[in-house]
Amino acid sequence: MNVEKIRKKLIGGFQPFVIRTSDGREFDVPHPEFIAIGKYEVAVVDKEGDIDLLDPLHIVSIKSLTKALQATPVGARRVALSP
Repeated sequence: MNVEKIRKKLIGGFQPFVIRTSDGREFDVPHPEFIAIGKYEVAVVDKEGDIDLLDPLHIVSIKSLTKALQATPVGARRVALSP
């Protein structure tokens, strides 16, 4: 995914969102402080404070956090963050 699309989600009235990767994992971004976007990687902080480094080539979608929570099937793998 183009990192510019993710950068746009961080500005102009931030709304929490979820990043989904090609292996099916999902990473919640409840606040702009939980994500850092570099030239070749996207870093997302998880609920334990660990940093997950994601290759933008493996990011397949981003969607509103509230819509994603409603649409997540039972048993799906989620990496949830507490604000």
